[in-house]
Amino acid sequence: MNRFLKFSLAAALAATVSALALTDAQAQTYGGRNNDIVFVTPDGRILDQYPDQNGLTYARDGRGRRVLVDRYGNVIATAMRASTYYPQAPASDPNNNDGYAEGGRYGDTQLSNNGGYRDYRQYRTDSYNDDGYGQQDRSLVTGGIPNDSEIQRQPLDSQPLPNANAESQQPTGNDYASIDPQQASPDVPRKQPAEPVITLKGKSKMEITALQVFLARQGVSPGAIDGHMGGNVTKAIYAYQQMTGQTLDPKDTDSILEQLRLSGGMPIVNYTITSADAAGPYVASIPEDYAEKSQMPSLGYTSTTEMLAERFHMDEGYLKELNPGVDFTVPGTTIKVVNTGKPKTGTVAKILADKGRKQVFAYDANGTLIAAYPASIGSADTPSPSGTVTVERVAFNPGYTYNPKINFQQAGNDKVLNIPPGPNGPVGTVWMALSKPTYGIHGTPDPSRIGKTQSHGCVRLTNWDATELAKMVKPGVVVEFVD
Repeated sequence: MNRFLKFSLAAALAATVSALALTDAQAQTYGGRNNDIVFVTPDGRILDQYPDQNGLTYARDGRGRRVLVDRYGNVIATAMRASTYYPQAPASDPNNNDGYAEGGRYGDTQLSNNGGYRDYRQYRTDSYNDDGYGQQDRSLVTGGIPNDSEIQRQPLDSQPLPNANAESQQPTGNDYASIDPQQASPDVPRKQPAEPVITLKGKSKMEITALQVFLARQGVSPGAIDGHMGGNVTKAIYAYQQMTGQTLDPKDTDSILEQLRLSGGMPIVNYTITSADAAGPYVASIPEDYAEKSQMPSLGYTSTTEMLAERFHMDEGYLKELNPGVDFTVPGTTIKVVNTGKPKTGTVAKILADKGRKQVFAYDANGTLIAAYPASIGSADTPSPSGTVTVERVAFNPGYTYNPKINFQQAGNDKVLNIPPGPNGPVGTVWMALSKPTYGIHGTPDPSRIGKTQSHGCVRLTNWDATELAKMVKPGVVVEFVD
C-alpha cells in the first residue's frame, strides 16, 4: 500500500495537465459561431450587440486580454474568441465549483465531488456572491497601509454576521449572539516554549506539499501552501502535537499519505476553470491615490491566478509552477490545485495571540486547542496590545474608512474617504474588532507574507484563516496577547 501511495503521489503531483480544449474544427463550429471575437460580461454572458462606447475605454487586464472599462475602472466585458468561450456548467456538474444552492457552505455531496475543497466566494456578500470574483494583481498597489507611515487605526462600522443559509445579506445592525460576560474564560497555556526549527533534507516539494495539506486538514494552518519547509510549517507541526498529544514525524511520508487517504484523498486534485472564473468580474488596475480608490466598485483581484490561489490556499507562484505553460484565462482548462479539505468548525471561547511565535491559537470552553494559525502581530514601532481584550463585533467583506485626522495623510487627500471592500483591501475579507479601540484581527492582501512580516499593531491572518476563525467566534470571546 505504501509503495502504491508513493507512486500515486509522484504520478498525481508531478504531472501537469494541458488545457482540455475542443479541436480547432469543433471550436470553430461550437454554438454555431465562427472563430470571431465575442464580448463576455463578468457573469459569463455573451453580449448580443457591440456595447455603446460612451464613457468606456479599452484596456488590458493582468493577463493581457482586451477589456472594456468604465470611468471607475470596472470591467464591463472581456473580449475573447468565440472558440475559447464555454458556457457555465450547471450547478449539478461535479466539475463545476460554482454551485451555491445552499448559499453559505457546500453540502457533503458537493464537497465530495469537489475533492473536499471549497470556494471562498461563498463568504462574499453582494458583488462577491455572484459567479465570479473581482480580481486584482498583487504586483499592483493595493489598499494596504503604507509601511513607512506612522498611523492610528480607525475602527470599522459594525456589520452583521452573514446568515449561513443566505447568499447575501444587507447590514441590519448588530444582531450577534453574545457570550455571557459572567462566563469564565477557559484556562489555556499562556506561553508556548520556543521549539527548534524543523528542517527536511532530501524531501521533494510534492512531499512537503503533502505535509502542508495534512496540517491544514487538521486545523493547524501552515499558511499559504507553497511546497517549502519554513517557519509556518514548523509552528503548525508543534501545534498539531499540542492539539492531539501525538508526535508527528514530518519525514514519514508514507504515514502522512495514508492519513491523507483517510481524510479526503490525495493532496493534489484537478480543477476545471469555468467561464465565470475566466470572465471575472475584474478590476483592470488599482490606483495609488485613495480618492481614486474610493471611486472603485471593489478592491478585488485582477488575475485568475491570484483568485484561484486564494481559493485553494496556495502561494500564487506555486500554482503557476504546478501548471507550467497553462493559460488560466481559458475556460475548460484543467489545472492542478491543492486539496485542503473542509474548514474547521466549532465554538471558540478564547484566542491566544502569541506575539513571539507569530501564531494565533483558538481554544474551546474546555481549554482544548481546536485551531492554530500563523499571524503577523504588531511591530516595534506599532506594537499590538498587551493583556486581555475581547471580540466586540465581526464583519465579513468590510470596507475601510480613511480619516487623515486619525490615520495618516495619503497624498493630498484631506477628507474622510470610504475605501470599498475586497480581498485586496487593507483588512482583507474579514474584520474582528477588539475591545481596545482601533485594534482587530483581520485578513490580508498578501497571504504569502503572513508570519514573515510585521503589522501595524493588529493581528493579521490569511483571508481564508481569518474567515474560518471568524465563523467560530462571537462577541465576548476573550483574546489574550502574550509576548
